[in-house]
Amino acid sequence: MPAAKPIFDPRWKRFAGPAFVLLSALVATAPFILQGPSCGSDLYFHLASWIEAQRSMLLAVPYPHWTPNSNFGAGEPRFVFYPPLSWMAGAFLGLFMPWRFVAVAFTFLLLAATGLANRALAREMLSDGPATLAGCAAIFSGFALLTVYTRSDFAEITAGFWIPLLILFLLRDRNPSGPLRERAFDGSAAPLALVLAGAWLSNAPVGLMASYLLAALAVVAALTAKSSAPVLRATVAALLAFGLAAGFLLPAAWEQRWTNLQFAISIPHLQVRNSWLFARHTDATLAAVAHDQKLLVVSWIAVAMIAVALAGALVAHMRGALLVSMRGSLPGARRWTLPLLLIPCAVLFLMLPVSMPVWNVLPKLRYLQFSWRWLEVMTAPTSIFFAAAVWFVPLRRRIAVLSACALLFIAISAAAGHYWFIDCEDNQDRIVAAEHDGTGVYGKQEYAPAGGIYAPPLSIQPDACLVGDPSASPGPANPGTGPYWDGAKARCKAFVAINFLPESRIVVGTADHPGYLILRLRSYPAWRVEVNGRPVTPAIERDFGLMAVPVPQGHIEINIDWTTTPDVIAGRCISFVSVLALTTLCLIERKLRRPRLS
Repeated sequence: MPAAKPIFDPRWKRFAGPAFVLLSALVATAPFILQGPSCGSDLYFHLASWIEAQRSMLLAVPYPHWTPNSNFGAGEPRFVFYPPLSWMAGAFLGLFMPWRFVAVAFTFLLLAATGLANRALAREMLSDGPATLAGCAAIFSGFALLTVYTRSDFAEITAGFWIPLLILFLLRDRNPSGPLRERAFDGSAAPLALVLAGAWLSNAPVGLMASYLLAALAVVAALTAKSSAPVLRATVAALLAFGLAAGFLLPAAWEQRWTNLQFAISIPHLQVRNSWLFARHTDATLAAVAHDQKLLVVSWIAVAMIAVALAGALVAHMRGALLVSMRGSLPGARRWTLPLLLIPCAVLFLMLPVSMPVWNVLPKLRYLQFSWRWLEVMTAPTSIFFAAAVWFVPLRRRIAVLSACALLFIAISAAAGHYWFIDCEDNQDRIVAAEHDGTGVYGKQEYAPAGGIYAPPLSIQPDACLVGDPSASPGPANPGTGPYWDGAKARCKAFVAINFLPESRIVVGTADHPGYLILRLRSYPAWRVEVNGRPVTPAIERDFGLMAVPVPQGHIEINIDWTTTPDVIAGRCISFVSVLALTTLCLIERKLRRPRLS
């Protein structure tokens, strides 16, 4: 007699874990759904970037470099230096919903991806139940929500899923007893390269942290496994990752000499030495931005995350939870637990003043600006060790423990919404309106032309001003007054600026004397300028960093177009070759994983 068919299809269980993670992301996003997004310090920057990117793409510029409305119409090369994945994703979401909802949807997707990625990593050490709990805990781990609410740095939140995926593909060993090449290229090297490239193309600090984490964990894994396979895999993946991201990284590295990027680490509150745990300062510039109050909150979150990770690891080890959960099918638990256990120790060290020599020696590490940015890599060990510690209790008490976890997560979400939420009022709508009507918004000082600190251009700056000396300012300190400003405005009426595309501009008019036409356009070497069909080299106006174009007397027509510089061509070529190399690696890994015939 055939066995009775079960009432419920057991295949639904494979979707239960991801469903709980998505539900957790929805709970974490609930305050945004009810009140709108929290206006953290970077929300307006990202919102303006999304709008600018979408407009450029719709105007046949698929990969924009310039943001025309920054600096009140003078623009800046933001997309040359800011990694593309986050602003492209925001521009894409803006096609399907009003801009005031994009931040909410983006937050949900990023938190959901964080939970799913940490769940995938946890499944290498834990069974499905505790792995799902780890994925849910990752969403409420503390620092991710703080970043969402108080900073709205959508690009940096991507560390929540890139970092656990990097750990997963680096430490995974599908053939522990096989030869070196089969262990190193077991199907993990290619996705590892994609993950590291994705981290760099999402956020530069995330890419920097991911690169150093990859190197450190590869050495630890090699020593633990007594094999050079992790180092070989990490090396090949890193070379491919930098090649894949070269289309962005090479121009950003080469062209930084054309801008004032050092400004990003020159302000006191953006320097590592002012971000140690529980530090107190007497600097008035730090007090003006409430630096120490913010640092105190981050410090307590750091202590909580590190304490939960270390205590959870200790409890799990005492119970043998990590070993029991593997059911004997995943040998080498130490391969996973030791690297994860070392992460909180390393992060704690990097957040203390004793680590300053490390920050000074390692290349570009100080561009992280804040030592506490390393908390981005703490999400995985904190959530996994927490789940391992609380899950493996007697079955009769597990429901109570899980219920307590659910209440804890809801309480964390409610507390974050109450204490960290920043009301946007109508500022978000003002940014959208300023972007659409051409009024423009403030830019970033680090993207200003190299050579000095230029003041932000004025919102009432004319499109073009004819002057005799390019060092002359188009306006005094108090614009709108004085004989120069009035005369300049009168002469500027004869010139018409026509914007066809975000990276193309035409100015026409009649000059009553030879001189320099100061355009409402920030100077940058990638612009090609022609006056009446002849190429010219513009000067830089002294106060605002605007373009000063030499013009003759009489009728003039100025064509300004963005050019593809040699560094951009080289970066694209390297990326193309790297795509071919990645494809080859995928084929090699597929061949090595193919079972051999006996």
